Amino acid sequence: MLDRSAYPDPRHDQHDAPKPLHDEAGKGFLAGLFSMRMDKSRQRLIFVALIFFGLYGAIASRLVHYARNPETTQVLRRASGESIAAARPDIVDRNGVVLATDIKMMSVYAEPRRIIDKDEAVELITAIFPDIKPRDLREKLINRRGFVWIKREVTPKQQEEVYRLGLPGIGFMAEHKRVYPNGNAASHILGAVNVDNVGIAGIEKYVDSLGLADLGGAGFSVQADDLQPVRLSIDLAVQHALRDELAKGIVKYKAKASAGMIMDVETGEVMALASLPDFDPNNPAEALDPNRINRMTVGVYEMGSTFKALTIAMGLDSGKININSTLDARSDLKSGKYSIGDYHATHRVLSVPEVFIHSSNIGTARIALSVGVSAHQAFLRKMGQLERLRTELPESAEPIWPQKNWGELSTMTIAFGHGLAVAPIQAVMAVGALVNGGRLIPPTFLPRTEAKAREVAREVIKPETSEALRFVMRLNATKGSATKAAIPGYFVGGKTGTAEKNAHGHYQKDKLFTTFMAITPADKPRYLYLVVMDEPQALPETYGFATAGWNAGPVTGAVLERTAPLLGQVPRTDPPANPFPTMVKLGAWGTK
Repeated sequence: MLDRSAYPDPRHDQHDAPKPLHDEAGKGFLAGLFSMRMDKSRQRLIFVALIFFGLYGAIASRLVHYARNPETTQVLRRASGESIAAARPDIVDRNGVVLATDIKMMSVYAEPRRIIDKDEAVELITAIFPDIKPRDLREKLINRRGFVWIKREVTPKQQEEVYRLGLPGIGFMAEHKRVYPNGNAASHILGAVNVDNVGIAGIEKYVDSLGLADLGGAGFSVQADDLQPVRLSIDLAVQHALRDELAKGIVKYKAKASAGMIMDVETGEVMALASLPDFDPNNPAEALDPNRINRMTVGVYEMGSTFKALTIAMGLDSGKININSTLDARSDLKSGKYSIGDYHATHRVLSVPEVFIHSSNIGTARIALSVGVSAHQAFLRKMGQLERLRTELPESAEPIWPQKNWGELSTMTIAFGHGLAVAPIQAVMAVGALVNGGRLIPPTFLPRTEAKAREVAREVIKPETSEALRFVMRLNATKGSATKAAIPGYFVGGKTGTAEKNAHGHYQKDKLFTTFMAITPADKPRYLYLVVMDEPQALPETYGFATAGWNAGPVTGAVLERTAPLLGQVPRTDPPANPFPTMVKLGAWGTK
């Protein structure tokens, strides 16, 4: 009998049957694969979502930025094709007092393509800015440019009025405006900038020459915080005092103009420089007046008898004369049809110190002739008087001298300050070398140490020659024409100079250019003062004289008295003992 229990019952549910091994493995593999694909898809979705979130976030932030600032400076610069006033460094004096700085100002611009009714825009805008001509503004708005300036540097009130117009295509942009807190005080030193904040004169132009303008032109955004202040050598307090005394001098002596400077003879630093009439650098258009030039660096003048100091130094240094030499001034000196005489003739033989204190044209002409024409030219060239003097101020003038026909007559007249016209700052440099021991140091408007000054200095005369010049300048302040500047306590030395102005080849006796140079203290000078006056007038109190001793001299004395304490010089109650030892040893005139 067949045992059916040994066989499976086909009627049983197949789910109860054992599952094949390969079916279980396949299903597990498929489930794992699906799970892995789901995980990777989720990661991809998250990654893509993050990218889109970042992109949309950047776009959103940019839209917010554009809503607040419709155009960036770089975009506006490209659209306008014009400079946008960039930041400039502050300019400060030697003590850190601000002389020039930047403030933020708003300017109004237009995008002509976005302006719907240009006639309406012209009418509304010119009502706010009456100085804008409607025709000019309409021409700007009808062109196809993407950017035009409407008005630079507007007031807050004007900005508010333009804003209230609600005109599409009209916007505002913050620019840097240069301001000069001290007004005219140091205008000829600082110079000025144009509406784009680019230096156009003075130290402002010098700053751009150092690379600031190139950075702006290359599209780099220069911020004020990135720039170190430019420190000058001048002292603002001294500058104010100098300018004030020059202004008083112009009024008192009814002069056309005046100028002056103070220089440290050990370093060449210019402590103060002023030229009147001057201008307000906040309104640089004033500088266009030809009477407002910087007479210290741009004007060239015959410096009169102050040049006699150079001639005497030349004679002493060459060995052609010594301090005890004598020169015949008994009669006029003839040269062809010309005759050279003395303003205050003594009609006698003069010693070298007497030639200086009597300001003898005859004596200095004889000294120059003894040295010779070629040597005279060479000496003046060595002293920097025949070439343009370069300083940090871009404005400078070329000396005027007889380059082709310099003969003996020229040497005679140039010896006493006629026939050669130089910038007064050049004469200051030369006289500085005469009194500081013989070192010619180029003037500078930037701080300079004595060590740095020695590196750029040139030895031009012997130390004993320098002592002789200090000696005769001191003598002139006690017995000669420099007495009105001999402020007690400062052991002053000085020299006057009076030159008739040359017009159309003829000297005019009624138009004088007067100069005065002073050193203090004369035994070891630290500061050299120069004052010049253009066409001062004779007054009753000057006994009808208009020469330097009566105007430039007293003004220099007033400047010295006010500024010497500011420069750290303390008055001395007693004169220095044996201030000129070599002169005493040589038995120089007046030392006994």
